[in-house]
Order: sequence, then structure tokens, then C-alpha cells
Amino acid sequence: MLVVLCAGMFLVLLDVTVVNVALPGIGRALGTGLPGLQGVVDGYAVAVAGLLLGGGAIGDRIGHRRLVLIGFTLFAVASLACGLAPGATALVAARVVQGAGAALLLPGSMAMITTWYPGRAEQARALGTWAAVSSTALPAGPVLGGLVVDGVGWRWLFLLNVPLAGLAAVLVAVLVREPAGQRTAAPLDLPGLVLAPVALGAGVWTAICAGHGQVRGAVAAAVTAVLAGVALTAVERRATAPLLPRDLLARPDARRANTVCLIMNLVTNGTLFVVTLLLQQVHGYSARTAGLMLLPLALPLVLLAPVSGRLTARYGPGPVVTAGIGCAVAGALGLLAAGSGGGYPLLLPALVGLGVGDGLLTTAAVSVAMGDAPADRKGVAGGANNTARQAGTALGVALYGAISGPAAPAAAFLTRVHVLAWVGTALWLTALGVWTVVGRRHTEG
Repeated sequence: MLVVLCAGMFLVLLDVTVVNVALPGIGRALGTGLPGLQGVVDGYAVAVAGLLLGGGAIGDRIGHRRLVLIGFTLFAVASLACGLAPGATALVAARVVQGAGAALLLPGSMAMITTWYPGRAEQARALGTWAAVSSTALPAGPVLGGLVVDGVGWRWLFLLNVPLAGLAAVLVAVLVREPAGQRTAAPLDLPGLVLAPVALGAGVWTAICAGHGQVRGAVAAAVTAVLAGVALTAVERRATAPLLPRDLLARPDARRANTVCLIMNLVTNGTLFVVTLLLQQVHGYSARTAGLMLLPLALPLVLLAPVSGRLTARYGPGPVVTAGIGCAVAGALGLLAAGSGGGYPLLLPALVGLGVGDGLLTTAAVSVAMGDAPADRKGVAGGANNTARQAGTALGVALYGAISGPAAPAAAFLTRVHVLAWVGTALWLTALGVWTVVGRRHTEG
């Protein structure tokens, strides 16, 4: 059961990054510009972020095994639609549905693992296996994506998901049993389930439209985001069983940890989006080569996760988070060397700094977000942290793509990449400020 659930999670998380190296090819094949390419990435990320908490809540009511089966089926059907998409609009719509399937799988698989491994030691080993398999999706994404794109074309990035997700669904149906007495009778927060993705999606689309001079679209999206946000706030205050309980939101450690995680994913995935365009469309590298060149950013996430865990256990999360942000700031400033004549070698320190910073930050920040929650709210705390991270991914691609603009002409693009070095630095320093100030107030209180 653990192998099946981990394999399914790897497949879902792989689709967050595997598409990046295919973006130039998708743009040429479907005749779409940068806003369309941002939609291909953000359609998936927004759906995952907006529906993640709702997916967990639905699973608590209908059973997580059933929810995982529905998620795999939806993911497979949407992947087929992605692979056959005749245009950019159809591809973005299919990516949204694909993200919805992923949002059902993420909380469902975690809930089943923690249920079937109830002992502290065996649960720690099971979750460690799940985390290790999941974390390899980021470095594997660009590499596998490059191999597939250069080998058989970008459509197969999605078409290969169909038999794999179908097989995973069959194995879940055969091997995984639904535990008895695990469902709740609490009412489902349907208005919150609808309003959360609308507010997030409209906010992301505001940044995309504004960055490309689409004033009417930006205004309409901004109005929608504000109205949906206000309605969501009002609904959640009155809800009997809100998607995110108010007492959890009020916890200082959860607030600062989730803010750091949101900014981390925002800067990392925004940088990944822009650097992919830089490597392929400015420097002319193939998708396969570009994927390999991104490994210095992705591998430290896998290699440093256990190191960060040991450092956090020994020294506490504060020094580890501070060190991680320091490395990430150095990485963000490293983008100032992009395009200065040295090619990829001068870009390498930026990728390494960002990867090392993320590798140190992830375990430390997540441990704070989870450790601050009561024992009966760990699932909700994990969902809130994952929501913050996926929201950061969506906002990062929107913001960085809006600032960078298209890769041609190259000189103007490189100038804007240098601007992003300072944007990333400012965001990291904001994360450090939130972490320090909220933590100090919490200690003093």
C-alpha cells in the first residue's frame, strides 16, 4: 500500500515541475505567448492550492480511499485531455482539472498512510519514505521532462500519465482498504470550497494580466479576487466547520512558518520558470540539457532535507531558517550575473544558493508549522502548509513572468532578470523579517 501511494504522489508532484522545460515547445506548437505559458503552469498550481483543504475535508466525509480513486481517475482523464489539447486555452483548462485531481490525492494519501501506520516509530518511517519519494519529484521533473520533450515531444509528458495513473488507481482499488470509523459527520463547507480557488485564481490572473499590459483583464480579475476574498472571509467566520479553523490561523508559529514557505515557493518556482526560458530561448540549450542544468537547484532539496532535520533537532528551527534564508539571498543576488558573458557557469552559483537555502528551510519551517498544531489538528495544519506552498508556486510564476516578459529581445529580457534578483532578495528579507518579528512577539507574549 505504501509503495502504491508513494508512487502516485510522485506522479502528481512531478507534474508541478516536469512541464517547465517543455514551455518553449508548447509555445511554438500552440502559438501562444508568455501569458498562455504562465497559465499552463499556474492552472495546475492554483487548482492544487485552492482545492487542497477542500479535498481533505471531502475525504473525511466520503472516505479517503474513495477520494484517492476519484483523484487518480480525474488526473488520468485530464492528462489525456492535456496531451490532446488543440490549443492553449484547452491545455490550460485541462491543467486545471488535472490539478483538481492532484488536490484530491495529496491529503487522501497522507491520511491513509497515517491511519495504516499508527505507531510512532512505524509512522515516522512511513512518512519518511513518503517524503523522500515526494522530494525526488522536483529534481526528476526537469530531467525527465527534457528527455521526453527531446525524445518524443511535449504531448507525451501528459499522455504517459494516463496508463500510470490508471494502474495506480487499479492497485489502490485492489490493495488498499478503507479503515472503519474514520469518517466524520460534520457538514462540508461548500461555499468555502468554491470561493477559495476563485479568490486565488483571480489574484494570480490579476498579476499575469497586469504584467502584460492587459488593463481591462487585470481590473476584472482584481475585482473578482477582492469580492471572492471578502465573501470567503465572511463565510468562514460563520461556517460550522470552516476549511481552515480560526484558532489554527491565530497561532503565531503557524503564521510565520506558512509565510516563509509561501515566499520560498514563490521565489523558487518563479526563478525556475524564468531560468528555463533563459536557458532555452536566450542561450539556445535543448530541453534535455536545460533540465540537467537545473539539477543544482533541485538536488539540494533532497540531499539537505535530513541534514536540516538533524540541525533543527539540535539547535532549534531559528538558526536553520536564518541560515537557509541567507543562502537563498545569495542565490537571488546571483541572478545579477546572468547574461554577463560567462553563460551557464555564472548562473550556477544562483541555482546552488537557492537550492541550498530551500534545502535547509523546508524541513525546519514545516516542522514549526506542524509542531505548533494540536494533536487533533495535524492534518489540517499539514493541509494549510501545503496550501501556502502551492499558492506561492502559482503567485511566483505569475509575478516573475509578469516582470521578466518574453525572452525576446534578449537584452531587455536579461535586464528584467536582473530586476528579479532584487525582487527575490526583497522577498527573502521580508520572510526573515516575518519569521523574526512574529517569533519575538510570540516569545515575549
